[in-house]
Amino acid sequence: MMGIAAAAATEQPFHAMAAEKVTGAKESIVIVRNADRFASFCNDVIGDIAGIVSGTAAALVVTQLVDVFNTGRPTLSIVLTSIVAALTVGGKAFGKTLAMTKSTQIILFAGKLAFFVENKLNIRIFTFIKKEK
Repeated sequence: MMGIAAAAATEQPFHAMAAEKVTGAKESIVIVRNADRFASFCNDVIGDIAGIVSGTAAALVVTQLVDVFNTGRPTLSIVLTSIVAALTVGGKAFGKTLAMTKSTQIILFAGKLAFFVENKLNIRIFTFIKKEK
């Protein structure tokens, strides 16, 4: 969602928020200006990791359920795996639609999260941006 939202968002609302000193607005501007890198990272790297983790977790749950019900047939595992796949694909489609319509709110949330990580935890996320003194 965040990768699609970064590609769909525009800078203007964040400039207005930054003028009003809204927390995370400056970081949101950086995200929108670097939407290509941000979207590639979120969609490819994070998306692949999430897919692997959710697939593994689903396989473990299906294995446990098959053991509990002890049917001896592969029907239950096929049905449960199909349900998980359908929910995954449907969830991604819903997330993309939501990202296109609510891009400003999603990127502001990402900006606030980046602000928290950089200023409260002292972990640099945007290493290519010079910090103001």
